[in-house]
Order: sequence, then C-alpha cells, then structure tokens
Amino acid sequence: MKTIIKTVALAIVLGTAALGVAQAQEVKVGFAAEPYPPFTSPDASGKWVGWEVDFMDAICAEAKLKCVITPVAWDGIIPALTTKKIDMIIGSMSITDERLKTIDFSDKYYNTPTGVIGQKTDKFEATPAGLKGKIIGVQVSTIHQDYATKYFGPGAAEIKEYQTQDEANQDLAAGRVDAVQADSIALDAFLKSDAGKCCDLKGYVKDDPAILGQGVGVGLRKGEADLKTKINAAIKTIRSNGTYEKFSKKYFTFDVYGK
Repeated sequence: MKTIIKTVALAIVLGTAALGVAQAQEVKVGFAAEPYPPFTSPDASGKWVGWEVDFMDAICAEAKLKCVITPVAWDGIIPALTTKKIDMIIGSMSITDERLKTIDFSDKYYNTPTGVIGQKTDKFEATPAGLKGKIIGVQVSTIHQDYATKYFGPGAAEIKEYQTQDEANQDLAAGRVDAVQADSIALDAFLKSDAGKCCDLKGYVKDDPAILGQGVGVGLRKGEADLKTKINAAIKTIRSNGTYEKFSKKYFTFDVYGK
C-alpha cells in the first residue's frame, strides 16, 4: 500500500511539474529579417546570433518566458506586433513619442549616438552644411530616415531610402551614395568589416530626442501590463546581477547602456 501511495504521489508531482512547463508563456520575439551586426545576424548555419540575441536569452530566462525568434521585415514589424503575429520586438527600436502612439515599450536597454559615415577620400562633417549637395542613404521606417529628412533633406541633400541597412552600406562602398546615417555601433561594425575599409566616421549628429528617442526598448503591444512588468523586472535584474555586463563585454569595450 505504501508503495502505491508513493507511486501516486510521485505521479502527481511529475504531472504538476509537466503542467508548469506546458503552461510556460511562449513569446514570439520579432527581429528584423536582415543582418544588423553586432546586434543580430544569422551565422553560417542560419542561427541568429549577436548582442541582442544574448540580451533576449538573458531577459527571457530571468522572466521565465519561452522566447521564439521570429524574423520580420523591418518596415512591417510594428504591424506584425499590433496584429499579434509577434508578441514583442527586440530589434534596436528607439523609444519615440511617435511610436508610443501605436505601441508600448519596456524601459530602455541600450542607448548609443547616431553617426554619419562616408568615403575616406571625401572630407565633410555630419552637419547640414557638411552634407549639402550630397546623397545620404538611410533605412526606411527608422528614426534615421526621419532625422535625415528633417535636418539634411530640405534644399540641402538628397535622401535615398533602403529596405535594409546592409543595402545602404553596400551602396556607400560602391560609391552610389556619399554618406550613410545610422546607429553608431552598427556603423562601427560595418567600418571594421572588409567592405567598410573604404569609409570612416564623419561625426555624430546633433541630438534631437523628439526624433532620435530616449534609448532603445523592447516593443510591446499596448495594454499588456503583465508582460511589460516581467520584461522591465528582468532588465533591471540582469543589469544589477552582472549578466548584462558579462555578455556585453563580448561585443563592446564600453557601457552600451549609455546615459
């Protein structure tokens, strides 16, 4: 009889544990479906790697979420979130007032300046005067497109739009545009590559928080307070327990979290 009771008790414990696993919240995490090193890019086997992949793994483990990477075209990533094709965005998306009209954000998880690069042989500054008469490449549906259009476009430079940052960088290397504006860390990764040896950093643009935002956050649907609370708590924990610093050291020699 004791053996039977122990067997039943064990079955209940195992069944309860299995139920807990089965009920773990699955979250589809939207990444832009293109290389954006050092944040996200597919390796030779097709597996997504990079700083933001490590960040995702850390916060999902801390929040006890089952996170599934779901690549989405960048210009459709917010509609994918609002229509529930994905559940959150981890894709170097800056927190801006304009985006907050449509979606919500977690607390910031990194913040780096915006830079402009160009051919080494072409000397100019990252200012409206320096870029006058030039062709500037930017990725569509980004804060950089909005910023370049406002500050460099009207009567000064021609703004050329690209579906991916990689395409803009390639056209700069080929001489089809004179400059490219983007996040300084992503530009630095390009400059360190073989293709980027042609070019150098011309400077950082003047900050405009209304356009460039207050740092990068996890994009979330409005009204999902529980998920937002879990993500914010996870970000705070990995920042305080050393996890964030540990994986960041694989990619950066400075604190990417910023001010």
